[in-house]
Amino acid sequence: MASILDEYEDSLSRSAVLQSGCPSVGIPHSGYVNAQLEKEVPIFTRQRIDFTPSERITSLVVSCNQLCMSLGKDTLLRIDLGKANEPNHMELGRKDDAKVHKMFLDPTGSHLLIALSSTEVLYVNRNGQKVRPLARWKGQLVESVGWNKALGTESSTGPILVGTAQGQIFEAELSASEGGLFGPAPDLYFRPLYVLNEEGGPAPVCSLEAERGPEGRGFVIATTRQRLFQFIGRAAEGAEAQGFSGLFAAYTDHPPPFREFPSSLGYSELAFYTPKLRSAPRAFAWMMGDGVLYGSLDCGRPDSLLSEERVWEYPEGVGPGASPPLAIVLTQFHFLLLLADRVEAVCTLTGQVVLRDHFLEKFGPLKHMVKDSSTGHLWAHTERAVFRYQVQREARDVWRTYLDMNRFDLAKEYCRERPDCLDTVLAREADFCFRQHRYLESARCYALTQSYFEEIALKFLEAHQEEALAEFLQRKLASLKPAERTQATLLTAWLTELYLSRLGALQGDPEALNLYRETRERFRTFLSSPRHKEWLFASRASIHELLASHGDTEHMVYFAVIMQDYERVVAYHCQHEAYEEALAVLARHRDPQLFYKFSPILIRHIPRQLVDAWIELGSRLDARQLIPALVNYSQGGEAQQVSQAIRYMEFCVNVLGETEQAIHNYLLSLYARGQPASLLAYLEQAGASPHRVHYDLKYALRLCAEHGHHHACVHVYKVLELYEEAVDLALQVDVDLAKQCADLPEEDEELRKKLWLKIARHVVQEEEDVQTAMACLASCPLLKIEDVLPFFPDFVTIDHFKEAICSSLKAYNHHIQELQQEMEEATASAQRIRRDLQELRGRYGTVEPQDKCATCDFPLLNRPFYLFLCGHMFHADCLLQAVRPGLPAYKQARLEELQRKLGAAPPPAKGSARAKEAEGGAATAGPSREQLKADLDELVAAECVYCGELMIRSIDRPFIDPQRYEEEHLSWL
Repeated sequence: MASILDEYEDSLSRSAVLQSGCPSVGIPHSGYVNAQLEKEVPIFTRQRIDFTPSERITSLVVSCNQLCMSLGKDTLLRIDLGKANEPNHMELGRKDDAKVHKMFLDPTGSHLLIALSSTEVLYVNRNGQKVRPLARWKGQLVESVGWNKALGTESSTGPILVGTAQGQIFEAELSASEGGLFGPAPDLYFRPLYVLNEEGGPAPVCSLEAERGPEGRGFVIATTRQRLFQFIGRAAEGAEAQGFSGLFAAYTDHPPPFREFPSSLGYSELAFYTPKLRSAPRAFAWMMGDGVLYGSLDCGRPDSLLSEERVWEYPEGVGPGASPPLAIVLTQFHFLLLLADRVEAVCTLTGQVVLRDHFLEKFGPLKHMVKDSSTGHLWAHTERAVFRYQVQREARDVWRTYLDMNRFDLAKEYCRERPDCLDTVLAREADFCFRQHRYLESARCYALTQSYFEEIALKFLEAHQEEALAEFLQRKLASLKPAERTQATLLTAWLTELYLSRLGALQGDPEALNLYRETRERFRTFLSSPRHKEWLFASRASIHELLASHGDTEHMVYFAVIMQDYERVVAYHCQHEAYEEALAVLARHRDPQLFYKFSPILIRHIPRQLVDAWIELGSRLDARQLIPALVNYSQGGEAQQVSQAIRYMEFCVNVLGETEQAIHNYLLSLYARGQPASLLAYLEQAGASPHRVHYDLKYALRLCAEHGHHHACVHVYKVLELYEEAVDLALQVDVDLAKQCADLPEEDEELRKKLWLKIARHVVQEEEDVQTAMACLASCPLLKIEDVLPFFPDFVTIDHFKEAICSSLKAYNHHIQELQQEMEEATASAQRIRRDLQELRGRYGTVEPQDKCATCDFPLLNRPFYLFLCGHMFHADCLLQAVRPGLPAYKQARLEELQRKLGAAPPPAKGSARAKEAEGGAATAGPSREQLKADLDELVAAECVYCGELMIRSIDRPFIDPQRYEEEHLSWL
């Protein structure tokens, strides 16, 4: 029977479910499909702990996963919930009848205080196995403890607050250090700070909470049976900076602010909600006689911590006159009241009871309920059982409550990760704003929903809210995906039409000037928005058509500039004859293709400014593509037109260093037509080398001939090396110019002589000037009087040539004398050479018997040897080995060939007759042995190997052959 009751109780425990506001089901909505695939997990789930106490449970506390309970009057059970199978039992060692009044466990789970009914307090540390009495605390019945969350550690509590049943508040500090027999006591100090009073005098301190705020401020909330006190102030300076004495000292002369409610349970309890361990609390709930005072905590307020206060009355059947609540715990959105037979959960947003969890009578009445802030678990116990509540996804349906309260920001915050719920909230907010005539806010919300586009658009049209409709369309446009091109094109065109219509309606109204400017600014912001750039660019053609249909040329230009469609902008300016504005656009954006396209138009109206822009762009422009514009412009032949074309061409040639033949040819044509004086200077600057000039020589020659520029033609002939044509043409212009041309072929004396004869013939026959002819004869040393005489007419007397003939005869006589002197010097030199040869044949050297070879250091006379005039002596084979490495490859091959032939030649025969016969036979067959030896000596013994050029050439050779270096290196080790 007992097992059946246990199973029934477990089934009731698992079925405890929180229903916050409305059932948690899927919300059908356009654009979303919700299907609840499995049963929703309850928010509060109760579970009985598999534990049967040996004695009745008198008190239970939990913190930081550490559970402590007192059993009977003398047993303490400690359980680390991470190691639940390793419980720790301790004996309190009490022999009297004192009972456990209350237990207090700090937020770290390290320091446990046990208040006894005999006004004694015991201390137990988590890492210790010894119960230590607190001597300084004796005589005080402790009702509450305010732990120091900021300074508390596992080894020390830091300054804490202690509230007693006599209404006193003490400051104390505990240390976990255990000394020897005479070691320090755990209670470092225990001093009174303040006394809480009600109307009848001192009242028990039911709850104490201490917090640290920003800028060194401290906050303490203390409750009695009917009052809630607040202590707010800055911590004291110096040694007491971490304590609370300075905080309470400010209220010595006047009482602290407090909230009072007349009804009383005889006790009260304060609960805080803290999102994370060691963080600041966010909300509070005070269980007192009239109900539960709930509100937010704001540490930044100077006068009071409490804000947004409201009192939730107890549910039906709960209160001082019925079933009084025994304890309260606070979660994020609920507070749970512990009664003797059940637990009731109340929503802090609506005040509705969302859970009534009844307990079976077999476990006995409920005693107390606590919360572990580190895990969020709730613990309740009777004298014979322990229960745990798990809180799962408490905020799952809070958005609905906030939505019903029209608190849309909070509703969106708590359904941000649920798109279907978020869409519902946005749609409700949009409808709410629309009803409140906040159309722009409504449009922004509608744009984020999945509501039907046509329905929303018609809604704004019927309300005549074009501005809100534009906002809605603009936000919808920004949310489109790249693949939705058709929708983007339609929205872009619709927005443009709305703005243009609005601008057209406001433009003629002087009273709406400011509104017109504001609308125009929004339209321009829309056109220039980076978010819409892609869609605007894709539909730029249709937008231009809309702008043109409204006649809005200003925005046509503005939009074209934004889209970087500068061609359309420049074309617009050209059509309206605003050529300088068109050139300004071109110069600002520096697009070469636009310059090529519009230069033929602009150069007819603003040539100087256009050429200035070309010059400013420099090498970014291709001058060849600008030549057509210049040709069309300069065909008029006016000096101003030609001068602008010449100015740009000269910039290309002289500054940019253009080598393109078309540019140079065009510059030549401009010079030939407009500036003949600059033509010859340009040609001379280009040089006289046909391979270095950049213009077409034949074209230049034809051009200069057509315009009659003979000097320029002569220069081109010189560059072409057509010296005869150059002289012929130069004689028509200037004899001096012809003389310069005649001297150009410096290496061809025959041609020079021919050219000078042309000049002489021209001077004699055409000009009939004998004196000038004689001057030409003197200018060219190649011409003689006899070469020029045939050109003179027969009637000319010899008197004109007497000096030239005498000079010629003197030159011939001088030349004959030089030849005779050279012959005499040659004869004397030959005689000296013969004499030296005779002396060389008689020279000899002496070899002593003790002389040795300079290479092998062996006696010289043992083998055939060579003796040099420098005194060095070598064996024939030693000299051959020394000379061979220094010879070139072809001489080494010749040396091997001579050695091979010499070895194959027959030895010399004895006797003169036989020797002559052998020589005769060898002569018929090939070179004689003596000839071979002579050739070998010429190769090997031409000079001393130590004193000749061979030694000088070997100065860069290493002393040790690289191929034998390793072998030689090892031999030295």
